[in-house]
Amino acid sequence: MSADTASFDVDVNEEHFRVAIFGSARIEQNDATYRTVYELAKHIGEAGYDIVTGGGPGLMEAANAGHEAGDPSNKTRSLGLLIKLPNEQRANSHLDIKQEYSYFTQRLQGFIQLSNAVVVAPGGIGTFLELVYTWQLEQVGFVRDIPIILLGEMWEELVQWVQRWQVANAYIDPEDLNFVFCVKDEDVAMQLITQTDTLCNIQSPNVCQQLRKQLVTDGREDEST
Repeated sequence: MSADTASFDVDVNEEHFRVAIFGSARIEQNDATYRTVYELAKHIGEAGYDIVTGGGPGLMEAANAGHEAGDPSNKTRSLGLLIKLPNEQRANSHLDIKQEYSYFTQRLQGFIQLSNAVVVAPGGIGTFLELVYTWQLEQVGFVRDIPIILLGEMWEELVQWVQRWQVANAYIDPEDLNFVFCVKDEDVAMQLITQTDTLCNIQSPNVCQQLRKQLVTDGREDEST
């Protein structure tokens, strides 16, 4: 069954912190990146946050499985937003709630509506689409101030390319980079997530800007660019 978030079994207005994790469906369990995402999601579950993924295999499964391990009492929810594909993608076995979409645009909007923070792990075209869609909606102010946490070295050159071409040629404003945080490991990613939760709880304006200021104050600006 395809649906939009209006029929999703989660109240998108519910005051509960959720983290979306995007990443490749092709990465196997023996890959180091799988373990990194698993451990991050485990910390997210331990912190009492919900998790939102594409619900499929690879890094999506790593995220949902890790979240399940971090919350054995099942006080949080692991959500999967699946997409109907010509070659049907299986749902992983670690989901509390799942929803299938017929259109990528509906699914992408579902991720944005449900999430307070976004982690982008290594991935291909689909992961890149999810990153750019989120970033563009933030740039134009269509969605709330959501930090986009780019996990792993593969994203560093992308941000450098954006700086070298898009910022340098005034295709975008330098401030558009404030939404994006490059991190090398799951520990720094988790620190940004918990700080985002704190800022959301006090209804702080300009969450991403406040995160950057906090990194500078803590002397951790080199850990996240």
